[in-house]
Amino acid sequence: MELMEGLLSRRSIRKYQDKKIPKDILEKIIQAGECAPSAHNTQPWHFIIVEDKEKLKHFRVMQRSALFAENAAAVVLVCVDESESFRRDKEGWSYEDIDGAAATMNILLAAHALGLGGCWCGASPMTGPIAAIKEYFGLPENIRPFSIVVLGYPDETPKPMPRHGEERIHWEHW
Repeated sequence: MELMEGLLSRRSIRKYQDKKIPKDILEKIIQAGECAPSAHNTQPWHFIIVEDKEKLKHFRVMQRSALFAENAAAVVLVCVDESESFRRDKEGWSYEDIDGAAATMNILLAAHALGLGGCWCGASPMTGPIAAIKEYFGLPENIRPFSIVVLGYPDETPKPMPRHGEERIHWEHW
């Protein structure tokens, strides 16, 4: 798939065929996540691939917006290492969520390019899902779940999203 076509045609998919994703495809998707840009090239991410059906069912308890994960082939939990992220604690900011978002988007685009559907379900900054995921998966203190990426072979074709176009594009000034 050509890059621009992929960018313009990717949609969130919430219905999946009952079909396993081959390990090499999942590895390519993770590789794409690892190739995302990160602040100061810290690459503070970790990825947990979940394929076990009982664990996929448990996502409905940890994060309500991930109810459909139980019918997916896999979930990729994108996590960030808060101790590795570029940050300025004195100023009260870090780039971990931006880095996690870049990795998440790369994963979604790679999945789409490889014929899969995916949907980004939030974890961060919601304290409830973060705590539930950390406990369920036994994450170390410095590792924070950022996103839940639900993946599978699509069993739906969502309509194209309307775009705002010119009303949201500003040249030189507002």
